[in-house]
Amino acid sequence: MFWKKGRQQEDELTNERVLEVLQQVKDPTGTSNIVEKQLVSDISILNGRVVFSIKIPANEAERLEGMRKAAEKIVSVLPGVEKVMAVLTAEKTPGRAPASAPIPSAPAAAVSSGPAAQKSLAPETQASRPSGGGKLEVPGVANIIAVASGKGGVGKSTTSANLAIALSRLGLRVGLLDADIYGPSVPKLMGVSGKPELVEGRIMKPMEAHGIKLMSIGFLVDEETAMIWRGPMVTSALNQMLREVAWGELDVLVVDMPPGTGDVQLTMAQKVPLTGSIVVSTPQDLALLDARRGVAMFEKVSIPVIGVIENMSHFVCPDCGGRHEIFGHGGAREEARKMKVPFLGEVPLTMELRMQSDAGTPIVAAAPDSTVSHAYMTIGEEIKTALENKGEVLTKPAPRIVIE
Repeated sequence: MFWKKGRQQEDELTNERVLEVLQQVKDPTGTSNIVEKQLVSDISILNGRVVFSIKIPANEAERLEGMRKAAEKIVSVLPGVEKVMAVLTAEKTPGRAPASAPIPSAPAAAVSSGPAAQKSLAPETQASRPSGGGKLEVPGVANIIAVASGKGGVGKSTTSANLAIALSRLGLRVGLLDADIYGPSVPKLMGVSGKPELVEGRIMKPMEAHGIKLMSIGFLVDEETAMIWRGPMVTSALNQMLREVAWGELDVLVVDMPPGTGDVQLTMAQKVPLTGSIVVSTPQDLALLDARRGVAMFEKVSIPVIGVIENMSHFVCPDCGGRHEIFGHGGAREEARKMKVPFLGEVPLTMELRMQSDAGTPIVAAAPDSTVSHAYMTIGEEIKTALENKGEVLTKPAPRIVIE
């Protein structure tokens, strides 16, 4: 039961007002509405942006896409609303995996911008040809690279940001997608704040910094907001940030993946046409154990592993310049050899790297002549070469094993 206390309270954007207008949306059976059936939950309102979930039967996601759009349209007319995101979620039932929300249709034409790269990587790429397994291409994006780690705290986001800038300095048109919904780092690392603009309909204009196009959930919610979302909500949000953004023409989109090898990572690997993956690890045994799981996950879903990076390979003392192998050294190289995947290089840990990251100026942009920047540039060259030769290197079929 809802009531009104004067015009001023009626126009206030609250959870109650959102629920009130959502009573106009029929439930899946058509006998009541989604509010009375208690299908609406997880309402979040911040700076004119409204996010909520609608619980549906696991096998009805495709049929009820129209209901989701109707709910968004109803809420969008409320005073003060700038952006609405409704996500279909499903409870897991015995013997059936949870259904992810349907992937939004990609825009008919992405907004093109920026000069052509010195050497285009677009011809014969995974994004420019049909992909199987339910994957949808991202128009204009030639290559999508996932930067992953088996565990958190190994510097994956810092690595993603600096590799994006390194690839840009090598002449490529680069975007960076922060796929870590629970702990978005890209806004801080790249020194960017504010909200993305809508260019048409639901299509958002990416933020930009250091020559890189950016998108992160951190641009859409307050940095202190706790993202208490279930797996299907996270997957749907990632799909929307990927496919409802006017990326334009990109040679490569670097995706900073969430840490771990859970449902979100597996769904991203299965639904996004990834060209390849990069696994980041520190040298100690505990991190290497999780890195091994990361490589195994990508191999199971037939995504090529471009290589392994050893981050925090050693610490360089700012006072004496001495080298200290705090986490050991060479573990990632040896692990890559055992797993028969390329080793891309080592990145040291320095005070300057930490300070520039905190300041929102990645070290490759702030101090291009530093030792750390040279390490990132060398790795960037390896990645660029792998992308240029991916027809031979990344997509080579596995050897046939015959047991006699």
